Amino acid sequence: MGGCLVVDDVKGTSEKLLLFIQGNPGCHLRRIRTTMGVSMGTVQYQLDKLEKMGKVTSSRRGLYKYYFPAGLFKENEKEILEVLTHETARKMLLFIIEQKNPTQTDIANNLKISARSASWHVGRLIDLKIIREIKDVRYKRYQIYESDPKYIITLLRNYYPSIWDKWSIRVVEMFLSLSSDREKAE
Repeated sequence: MGGCLVVDDVKGTSEKLLLFIQGNPGCHLRRIRTTMGVSMGTVQYQLDKLEKMGKVTSSRRGLYKYYFPAGLFKENEKEILEVLTHETARKMLLFIIEQKNPTQTDIANNLKISARSASWHVGRLIDLKIIREIKDVRYKRYQIYESDPKYIITLLRNYYPSIWDKWSIRVVEMFLSLSSDREKAE
């Protein structure tokens, strides 16, 4: 499930939920319930209890409520972790990091999504100040809001290691492909 770490100890539900959130910051309520196999009512009750105790914090965005260990993340890091939990938005963000300034059409074609869907996700990432739009002579292009994507890559590597592994292998393969293409051209 999107890189979520499953907690399988003999601890109580509250402790298991806390450990799960510490290992999967930014997971939303339904993903927590599904991954842990606990009823929705129990998960909601225990998460509310953990929030009141000051052990976790949450943020609501649209229909989703995301949970984080208390005091560990800055607001922009929480927003990035929220995005990383959603497959399409995560793929879009990684594509923008890889390609450096792709157009919306490039993004839609690469992710095999409609232009309308790409536009919605791009707008959301811009609103969160994770990416920004830059105007080319003819096109709108997109890049990471901060010039250095290291903080996004660090969050991905630390909290979504299986996704990090797949992505880093793809980047290495792309780099090796470019190197062999240059050698053939010379």
